[in-house]
Amino acid sequence: MLYWLMKYFLLGPPLRAAFRPWSEGLKNIPENGPAILASNHLSFSDSFFLPLVVPRRITFLAKEEYFTGTGLKGRFSAGFFRGVGQIPVNRSGGSASDNALAAGLGVLAGGGLFGIYPEGTRSPDGRLYRGRTGVARLALKAGVPVLPVAMVDTHLVQPPGRVVPKIARIGVRIGAPLDFSRYKGLEEDRFVLRSVTDELMYELMALSGQEYVDVYASNAKKKGNPPGPHDRAA
Repeated sequence: MLYWLMKYFLLGPPLRAAFRPWSEGLKNIPENGPAILASNHLSFSDSFFLPLVVPRRITFLAKEEYFTGTGLKGRFSAGFFRGVGQIPVNRSGGSASDNALAAGLGVLAGGGLFGIYPEGTRSPDGRLYRGRTGVARLALKAGVPVLPVAMVDTHLVQPPGRVVPKIARIGVRIGAPLDFSRYKGLEEDRFVLRSVTDELMYELMALSGQEYVDVYASNAKKKGNPPGPHDRAA
């Protein structure tokens, strides 16, 4: 209930008025049935603007820290994310990744739209970074289409580290569904998973117009400086 209240009455109207979001490719989203929306990730606000323009409800994984904060701010954050139906996920890897996969499969089994950021974290500099293979594993296990989604200019509104957003127009571009049914039964083959992920990231690059960097965004953040053209993921 809170999801729809936020979208149409509480948060949606002022967001639409201030940021005038435009969208392309909404017709590519199925009217019903399961699908994965796989988006580039430029800003914390991506998870607000994408649901704003998509008619159907989207369930995202949200990092566990949003649900475990303390004080008034922590309680507000936890209440908000639970209220809009987002799923907390531990990003430490291992069994935590399996739990995230299971959560996504549950949403898709119920016929829902599942939103995921293949880069795993926000881009540190506006470029598109190497995709994690979790989205490929999820798509092959669930047997559902993957729709590439390009968030446009949201990093200008709220770049990493900025709390109060700036006013600027943003966009959402949704590509045609990608069908990976030819890989059915191969969801444990790491070469297939990488191939599927790279195909998706190529589509995201084409949709967004971003420069692609073959390095994980999390590794780039650890280094503390943008990777050069000769840096490559291990």
